[in-house]
Amino acid sequence: MPRSLPPLNALRAFEASARLGSFKAAADELGVTHGAISQHIRLLEDWLRAPLFERHHRRVLLTAAAQAYLSEVGPALDAIALATRRYGSGEGTVLRVNAPATFALRWLVPKLVNFQAQYPGVKVRLETSNEPLEALSGGYDVIIRGGPDSFYGFSARPFLVEERLPVCSPTLLKRLPLHEISDLRTHTLLHTLSLPRLWDDWLSKAGAGDLKPEAVLVLDHFYLTIQAALDGLGVAMGPTALVSEDLVQGRLVAPFSGPRLPSRSYCTYRPEVTDKGGLAASFCSWLEQEGNIRKPLERPRSAASRRPLQNKA
Repeated sequence: MPRSLPPLNALRAFEASARLGSFKAAADELGVTHGAISQHIRLLEDWLRAPLFERHHRRVLLTAAAQAYLSEVGPALDAIALATRRYGSGEGTVLRVNAPATFALRWLVPKLVNFQAQYPGVKVRLETSNEPLEALSGGYDVIIRGGPDSFYGFSARPFLVEERLPVCSPTLLKRLPLHEISDLRTHTLLHTLSLPRLWDDWLSKAGAGDLKPEAVLVLDHFYLTIQAALDGLGVAMGPTALVSEDLVQGRLVAPFSGPRLPSRSYCTYRPEVTDKGGLAASFCSWLEQEGNIRKPLERPRSAASRRPLQNKA
């Protein structure tokens, strides 16, 4: 006789809601709307001809029958997922991600080992590009860009905030101290070709718009600018999200505690039509966890950063 099976998406919605105790949390995990979860639960309840949840404010509780049902459905879904990983072709477990090159090099790649530990069966295929989202050809499961912006057919979620402030190597700071903003006159300022106004904007905000440095060095990629700062070639406008580990480890120092230039947050853009079994939503949630752990430092770790901000320019 043919198997009498309920819709798989309804089962996934039920299992996630029951495990998390919330339709909203289940929607976040599966990458769908709260309304979609409610619709799937109603569909399954109609199919079973029995209620599954007692609705309460902000929480849902399983009925006794649903508890028993979950004890069998949960392991069954785990077994299906395991069998798919073991015997599938593998193509369904490839997650295609597109991110800016500097972000990928400085932030994402060092952390991917954490994602792989949580999802060992998922193969992340990372490609780098700075093109606008609308200019990319299709096929990506997750696109990382600044935002949040609105694009038809994509859901956007911020996961990492960023600011910009001057950074340099401790060796350079020892040779040419920076006690006051006016001391930048004796330094080389490192610029990035694609962001030519960063230094002008920062100096203007610091009240030193007329300051002229000893020299200027322009590089065509942000990661080259950061590397030049690490190598002691000059002072760079460091994006806090991408240099936080260098500041903590002492490879870079921030000679001034402010001002700080605000910047757009890093966001994930995920196509709403497909999600390879929820992998893209899981990847986005993982990025949010990593981003929340490493927000911009409240105070850069250097002796000079403890001095009051002054300007005699």
